[in-house]
Amino acid sequence: MVDLLGARSVSEIFGLHSRERGDRPAVTIVKDPSDPASAQRLSYAELDQAARVFAHDLREVCPPGSRVLLLQPTSAEFVAAVLGCFYAGLVAVPSSMPGRYRQDQQRVLGIAHDAEVGCVVTTPDERDEVLAWAEQQGFTAPVMCPRIDLTRRADDLDVYDADPDTLAVLQYTSGSTSDPKGSIVSHGNLLANAATTAATFPLQEGEKFGGWLPNYHDMGLMGLILSPLLAGYGTVLMNPTAFLRRPRAWLELIDNFDVALSAAPNFAYELCVTRVPEDKVEGLDLTRWKYAVSGSEPVKASVLDDFAARFASAGFRPENFAPCFGMAEATLLVSSSPSRVPVVLRCDPDALEQGRVEEAADGTGRTLVSCGALLDMDARIVDPRTLQELPPGRVGELWLRGRSVVGGYWRNEEATGATFAQTVGGEGGFMRTGDLGVLVDGELYVTGRIKEMMIIRGRNVYPHDIEHELRQHHEPLRDTVGSVVSVPSDDGDDGRLVVIHEVRRRSPEQELAALAAQMRNTVSREFGLRAHSVVLMRRGGVRRTTSGKVQRSSMRSLYVSGELEPLWADGYRPRAESAAFGRGEAS
Repeated sequence: MVDLLGARSVSEIFGLHSRERGDRPAVTIVKDPSDPASAQRLSYAELDQAARVFAHDLREVCPPGSRVLLLQPTSAEFVAAVLGCFYAGLVAVPSSMPGRYRQDQQRVLGIAHDAEVGCVVTTPDERDEVLAWAEQQGFTAPVMCPRIDLTRRADDLDVYDADPDTLAVLQYTSGSTSDPKGSIVSHGNLLANAATTAATFPLQEGEKFGGWLPNYHDMGLMGLILSPLLAGYGTVLMNPTAFLRRPRAWLELIDNFDVALSAAPNFAYELCVTRVPEDKVEGLDLTRWKYAVSGSEPVKASVLDDFAARFASAGFRPENFAPCFGMAEATLLVSSSPSRVPVVLRCDPDALEQGRVEEAADGTGRTLVSCGALLDMDARIVDPRTLQELPPGRVGELWLRGRSVVGGYWRNEEATGATFAQTVGGEGGFMRTGDLGVLVDGELYVTGRIKEMMIIRGRNVYPHDIEHELRQHHEPLRDTVGSVVSVPSDDGDDGRLVVIHEVRRRSPEQELAALAAQMRNTVSREFGLRAHSVVLMRRGGVRRTTSGKVQRSSMRSLYVSGELEPLWADGYRPRAESAAFGRGEAS
């Protein structure tokens, strides 16, 4: 394998691959996973050629160091544009498309202004949408629409002489708990994390990475594009909307394109269970799927069990799962332990709420899935209030130190100072992750986000646990999303529990009322908590980030301000009294 840690830059590695692996497949873009013949393919030599042409054109618009906003769907053009930025000495700023909704349009505008981008790159098919967005927002940076043309060459391009400290990517965080911030990812960060990924998930010649994750998300860009390409593997990419419309398409991609590693959040595996019935498993062959990586959101043991059972007849085995932990501020991969049956702790729920991990006496309790051993990272579990290191078995904030940890947030000294270069126990250089977790026998178990943990009647409660149990117990909530939040109480107590959840379809008012009552009973039975309010929303009513994470802080604000428009609400009255919905009284 190529020595990634010995290289000065990403560009150096791609130049080496172009010379030594030029005819090997690099990027495959799939429109129809059931038809391999329809895919677009680029070899390493062709990708290098396209990237050089893109770099030449970009240099005519932007000087070295400029930021380039990439508004491109999953495509060969996107991969060539990222690499072209590196060749030209520019900084790639991948983003979701502006879309139709004001919230999404404002997020992209915020990224563009924060990064002070010098130009925008999109595709000919998206050009009109991007130009309309730019005109509407008064955004005047030039818009480029390069198309891959392998008849053009730029062999004489003087590739920018980057070094490990050169800024390569501004990876904007998802904004699930706050406004997006740009993580400054260097060439050295990318090389280090790619080396870790390749060592953790070794592949044989001809095996590939692949999947549907958005190319602007760290798990998509770093995990499925840059890391495998730097390691010399091929990658196979499909559009995220194709998966969301038909989850079986993801499994067809793995089957038909020899994908050995594919990654997705927990909800994707859950979606396959709910929307790929047993009679649709027939014909799938998943025996070549070595690493089914699950990360980006809490990994649920019941989902792993259900997925393994559903697709066992297709050759999928529990040891194919690779739960992991990663984040943009660490470039991506932080921990994983593949090629084994997932390790699950059954914890005493009362102890867990008090910040201790103790085995449940009766073998039940709350489950935590191991995210594996730390990979090339130094970790500490720290009390977020006292900033003192905690012993093994105690829940606290995860602090990290390592070569993959980025240098801070782009032009945000306040956030950088609060997150990076922290000291614990006399040792400096740590990053505060904002995630709560525990180390047991050297393995990481993540329990939730600090900003999302709720305190109800003195108990520490994790919203994703409640949301998951509700979907497990109530069919109308399957393959939808919810947001459990706490809101201020009138008597100054810790807070009131509010359940906001989408339903699969519109139903008569009496059915929604019955569902809300059943959900209350589930929360009481499973968690010993009282739901102050249950709010049922239509599909799409629960806000999510561009990577699919629930924006609980946003949903809490909408609830408190009365701006939700529910199908049914129990114990809640919206500000807009004209909204058509059922109104109940809190019990």
